[in-house]
Amino acid sequence: MARLNSSSRARFASGAPQRPPTVDRTRPLVPRGLRPRGGSRKSTAASLSAAARPFGSLAGGYGRIAVLLVAGVYFLVPLLASAVFTLDIPGQGLTLSSYTRIFAAPGFTASLLLSLALAAATVALVLLISIPAAVAARLAVPGLRPVLEVVCTLPLVVPPVALTAGLGTVLRWGPEKLSTTPLYQTFVAVQNPDFPFVLVLAYAVMALPFVYRALDAGLRAVDVRTLVEAARDCGASWPRALVSAVLPNLRGALLNASFLTLALVLGEFTVASLLGFQPFAVWIVQASGSDARLSVAVSLLSLLLTWVLLLALTTLGGRRSRSFEGKTSR
Repeated sequence: MARLNSSSRARFASGAPQRPPTVDRTRPLVPRGLRPRGGSRKSTAASLSAAARPFGSLAGGYGRIAVLLVAGVYFLVPLLASAVFTLDIPGQGLTLSSYTRIFAAPGFTASLLLSLALAAATVALVLLISIPAAVAARLAVPGLRPVLEVVCTLPLVVPPVALTAGLGTVLRWGPEKLSTTPLYQTFVAVQNPDFPFVLVLAYAVMALPFVYRALDAGLRAVDVRTLVEAARDCGASWPRALVSAVLPNLRGALLNASFLTLALVLGEFTVASLLGFQPFAVWIVQASGSDARLSVAVSLLSLLLTWVLLLALTTLGGRRSRSFEGKTSR
């Protein structure tokens, strides 16, 4: 708000014609309590910012606490309700019978081992495909990176039901007269119930978006070109440069990609069920029809198993990273 000087106030009191008010620019606009002793505008802004900072920090702290509380309620309440459902049995009270019967349940061990084997094969296959492609797109043909990104993202827009329908159509293709050909025998072999490799192929396609995103983030964080050129100058071949110089610097990205793939395989139900196989997720759904508490207990156990595997991978990655940093610093 503009302030009148002494001459303007005198003309206003005497009733003389008024001139446009003039601003007394000798008086500062900043309130006296917030006025810095040095008098500079920068120090004034710093004082105002310092005065407002505690309120911003306080609001940010309450905001973080609110977000953590909402997230905790969202995740923990269903888990606690499931645990109470498995522990509190009407007529028996609190008991662990739902958990003690898990390992004796028919089909539990076979389905769990099958899912773990499928997960290990899927991790190996998807990393074997995506690592050379991502490194080559970054070093040799950077113009193909958008194309590779689009191709790796496509499985996100394809529903698992449509993917399964396409796989089933391909596997059923072929007349009987081709039953002795290697192609027909290959179709039969990948549907072996003991280890259905067709599920590995389907899971690799479904995990490709997550694996590529994790690897791309890891490659953005390191100077891959300098690492490869340094290894090549030391006489290493291209495969050895990739294994010895690039992969150790992508350990975090590889662990993240492996864990995402493991979690996807352990929880995938649609493709395996429609193709007629029985990995762990399908067994849980089938077991829920006869014993709901046993099914919920197995679900909680699988969630605990996933957390344990995540902690093991994180701990293993941290130890090897510290060991690698110690060797490189010597």
